Amino acid sequence: MARWRWRALILLVYVVIGIYVGWVYHYITPGLLRDLAEALLAVFLWFLVLLGIDLHIGG
Repeated sequence: MARWRWRALILLVYVVIGIYVGWVYHYITPGLLRDLAEALLAVFLWFLVLLGIDLHIGG
């Protein structure tokens, strides 16, 4: 069980560092994060999209 926790921690640190590097080198931008949030809202709240509710964030 302890081995699983260490692997999960290492994976988490790897992903966090990757996100940081992506942000610093402008691969991850506020526009990308907004688009990702809109996509996730559409996926999890798809029934609202079918009812004609606009899930776009901002502009």
